[in-house]
Amino acid sequence: MQLTLACGRYDRTQALIDGRVRPEGVEKLNYLALKPGETFWRQLNNLEFDASEMSLSSYTILRSEGDERFIAIPVFPSRVFRHNAVYLREGSPIEKPEQLKGKRVGVGDYQMTAAVWVRGFLQHEYGVRPEDVTWVVGRPIRKIQPPEGIRLEVLSGEKTLEGMLEQGEIDALVSVMLPRKLGNGVRRLFRDFRTVEADYYRRTRIFPIMHTLALKRTVYEQHPWLAVSLYKAFCKARDLARHSLYDTDALPVTLPWVIDEFEKSRDVIWDYSVEGSRPTLEALVRYLDEQKLSRRPMRVEELFAPNISTGLTDYLKATGED
Repeated sequence: MQLTLACGRYDRTQALIDGRVRPEGVEKLNYLALKPGETFWRQLNNLEFDASEMSLSSYTILRSEGDERFIAIPVFPSRVFRHNAVYLREGSPIEKPEQLKGKRVGVGDYQMTAAVWVRGFLQHEYGVRPEDVTWVVGRPIRKIQPPEGIRLEVLSGEKTLEGMLEQGEIDALVSVMLPRKLGNGVRRLFRDFRTVEADYYRRTRIFPIMHTLALKRTVYEQHPWLAVSLYKAFCKARDLARHSLYDTDALPVTLPWVIDEFEKSRDVIWDYSVEGSRPTLEALVRYLDEQKLSRRPMRVEELFAPNISTGLTDYLKATGED
């Protein structure tokens, strides 16, 4: 069969892009290396691809609403700690997360996964509930009704959230992109974010998942084996990327201390499985429920193709085939 797959260009997907890895049973893989935002927009609005990278929060919300167009597999192309994604003006009096209560905070899309994680740790780690903040939102991929009790303002005219932060029209900004004036008028809320994020992981075992991989359900129902085939292929591509970091005769990436970084980060496993990522997945579905974004409470097991079960992933790990 032929398969059109839209996903980002990452070290962990490069072997799929360049053909070193091919999913079993797929004669021709048309891999479109797109930026996440474009992928999400085109798939959610136009169903353009057989399978694609997908926002885990958007996918979970859709499933809670009874939207069955997609079925995910436990592949997570994007995982990022997000304490580093909260920005302030350089001269802001805010020094602690608790001081965000009563403030205006910008965010590109209220339901995007990064924002869900930020609101989650603000509430559970610092006592700042979503209701304690006025949220100024940009231009979302998918319009939503503001959850009950949430103050939501939509960006108007030609304004940008970065510009509003620089002008003092909002007090903070949650952004997955680095602000252009970072270090020159803009700073992070968590100045030593690496220490904060490492402590967060040590205590919670949460390594935040941003994106999963989802098949169109019509494709999955016709070819259920494809879920397993894609899962194994993504695992193999990830492992090739990980092993390449050991090629220390010449640095594999343009970071002078990548060897030190790799050795320090080895314990933070880039897991592709339900059980291995359960603390993270359980936290996300809980946050979506608490933040009134899910129509109903979701169970982790509901999210993924049933033939990619705990038993299969455990078997593949035990036999070295993952």
